[in-house]
Amino acid sequence: MKHKLLIYLAFISILTACSSNDDVPAETVSLNFTFSHAWQDTEVTSADFNDIKFTNENGQQISIERLRYLVSSVTLTHESGVVTTLSGYNLVDVTNGENLSFTTASSILPGNYSNVTFRFGFKDEDNTDGVYQDLNTANFNVPGMLGGGYHYMQFDGKYLDTNNTEAPFNYHAIRAVDRTDPNNLVFQDTSFEVNLGAVTIQSATTVNVEMDIYQWFSNPNLWDLNVLNTVLMPNFNAQLMISANGAANVFSLKSVTQQ
Repeated sequence: MKHKLLIYLAFISILTACSSNDDVPAETVSLNFTFSHAWQDTEVTSADFNDIKFTNENGQQISIERLRYLVSSVTLTHESGVVTTLSGYNLVDVTNGENLSFTTASSILPGNYSNVTFRFGFKDEDNTDGVYQDLNTANFNVPGMLGGGYHYMQFDGKYLDTNNTEAPFNYHAIRAVDRTDPNNLVFQDTSFEVNLGAVTIQSATTVNVEMDIYQWFSNPNLWDLNVLNTVLMPNFNAQLMISANGAANVFSLKSVTQQ
């Protein structure tokens, strides 16, 4: 914490020195994120849920019944090289239209940022079992037999199986756990960082992020729901595949707006 404080103070000193009036430090501005969702080029909202109307890369028809996911650790890299990581997290709940936007807990200094990133899920040191009351209330916990902590995503729906019959899928993302020895669980952090690229922040800024839901089933792992549909949480390899697909190109920067 002391190290982060020293970095932040150094950052303030750099930008303040560039001010036309050395006696007046640069003012901080708010940073807001909004999340929209699409199936390739078609917008998706909760109004599209519970209807088999989407076709994945493997040619399987599906519906979406629930979609919510966790983002955390917004990090900004200034063009000077100073890195600022903001605390806080947000549970984006597409199903109920909740938390589709959030403002970071800390304001930031205006400037040109070479990279703006956030994390999908929690990194291991933040993924502490039971400590986030709002996530507990939302039943976003991971069972103790799988190591506890929290989900990264709950994505549920139905698909048409080989008999053209509706069957459920639960595409849930968590920290991967190898339960070969139930008394000695082996974990792998499958959260991932999403790099939105360069962003210029001049005033109160909204960063608009889009999730292409289609991509969860596409690349680099072509997803066959007849094989991988439910009970994916204790499946170590399935969690690695979910993480790889998410990190590839599920999220992208749609636009940046300034007030």
